[in-house]
Amino acid sequence: MVMALKKCNYELNYSRLKELRINNNITQNTLANLLEIDFSTYSHYEKMDVFFPIEKFNILANYFDVSLDYLVFLSNDKNYSSKSESISRDLIAKRLKDLRKENNLYQETLAMEIGTSKSLICEYEKGKKLLSLLYAFAICKKYNISMDYLYGKVDSPKYLK
Repeated sequence: MVMALKKCNYELNYSRLKELRINNNITQNTLANLLEIDFSTYSHYEKMDVFFPIEKFNILANYFDVSLDYLVFLSNDKNYSSKSESISRDLIAKRLKDLRKENNLYQETLAMEIGTSKSLICEYEKGKKLLSLLYAFAICKKYNISMDYLYGKVDSPKYLK
């Protein structure tokens, strides 16, 4: 399942979580408790067997004091200065809509490019649903933009190289 997950996710890889956990001598159980989930659920996340909810992923980014970009290999820079530990549905909605308009895209076009539906893009842009890690990663890769910016953790779009 991991191979299918990675292909579907535009090579989404969050194996740096395991690396950070091991380098800091932290157990999976400790992180599962931090996230208020079962150990087995955390284990599946770390093995990349299942999608990681962005809310939980963000908690770990804050815990390890690293950027979302670093955790998903959009950046190799460990140094991180966040303006916000939380993510805001409304700010994400605005930034996603702005990004789409700056690139002269219809919701349907963006949806096709990242492999989802127009209705889901509409729900993201209205702030009815929180942009998933899967689609955020696809957007960041496609449009060369920081995930931390898209999720409202930093003010600068930090275009990726």
